[in-house]
Amino acid sequence: MISIEQFQAGHFEQGIGYQYFVPNKINDEWIWTSPIINQLLEKAAIKLGELNSYSRLVPNIDLFIKLHVTKEAVVSSRIEGTQTQMDEALLPEEEIRPERRNDWKEVNNYINAIDNAILNLDKLPISSRLIKATHKVLLDSVRGEYKLPGTYRTSQNWIGGNSLADAKYIPPHFDLLGDLMGDLETFINDENLAVPALIKIAIVHYQFETIHPFLDGNGRIGRLLITLFLVNQKILDKPLLYISTYFEKNKELYYDNLHNTRVKNDMLQWIKYFLVGIEQTATVAVDTLSNVISFKSQVEETIRLNYGRRSNTALILLNHLLKNPFVMIDVVSNICGVTYKAANDLVKKMCDDKFLSEVTGQSRNRIFAFGQYLNLFK
Repeated sequence: MISIEQFQAGHFEQGIGYQYFVPNKINDEWIWTSPIINQLLEKAAIKLGELNSYSRLVPNIDLFIKLHVTKEAVVSSRIEGTQTQMDEALLPEEEIRPERRNDWKEVNNYINAIDNAILNLDKLPISSRLIKATHKVLLDSVRGEYKLPGTYRTSQNWIGGNSLADAKYIPPHFDLLGDLMGDLETFINDENLAVPALIKIAIVHYQFETIHPFLDGNGRIGRLLITLFLVNQKILDKPLLYISTYFEKNKELYYDNLHNTRVKNDMLQWIKYFLVGIEQTATVAVDTLSNVISFKSQVEETIRLNYGRRSNTALILLNHLLKNPFVMIDVVSNICGVTYKAANDLVKKMCDDKFLSEVTGQSRNRIFAFGQYLNLFK
């Protein structure tokens, strides 16, 4: 049995010319006496329940999920130094300047990794197999492609500094990864442990980042695990909660809380910080969904009142834009089943009504953005 207040993070062992940290195993019952944990746990659980209930009331909720996923991909990647903005992430690769395509690819790999992981939950538990498969997608053909995509590391890594000699933190030796990740996997999936789900995933995220099993991509995979766990536990029906924006608001505080849990055994502070983040993130997600539904209704009403015989076609285009807020004339023609001229006229009307705006400045191969909708997710 592990007490949060009396938590012992682990110990150091000697490598060749450096010391690495070996975290204690976590697969056990967890107890606490601090009433603040119960208060924060209740608040976070209520907000998550509100978000899940709200999502069930939203028709065609899957239309909006892509934008939530894209925002998470952008922000989680930005924590690691990637510069792609949300608008760029949704554009086709050929529209991205060559010097920014690596960042674009990393963000889109993250989107694909989330999508694939959610699909795989139907047939796999949250396990090393699933984590490795997700990591392989994340690092496919990007800057980390030579850092063993889909494979736990076989060499020593470090965090901060330029080498092992001046590193801020050195994770456990690679020989220990199998045992430590096995313990983590068991803890995630052990339903006999009486540990509340939100406490469990807070501990899991800390432990995963402490183990740092990959040469690259540990932060992104660790943050992705939070959403996977909430969906896997049926706390959320859909992947609508992403906490990276909360972590990014004060990136140093995020890293400091993780680090202090290791070096000062301060698991209490980490869990408090994490639960506040869940509550705040769920609140923002509910507000975003509410604003999206209100905006969608306003656009639909405008279309019905002002678009005459084009109303049905415009509504088809609207549903497409809710999932893919950038569009070209030929795409409109295809999805709406109308001529190129009719598609062009419809897009012009939606530009006149300030729903769409051209973003390339070109006279050919123009791309139009559903800007007001995009802004709801920023």
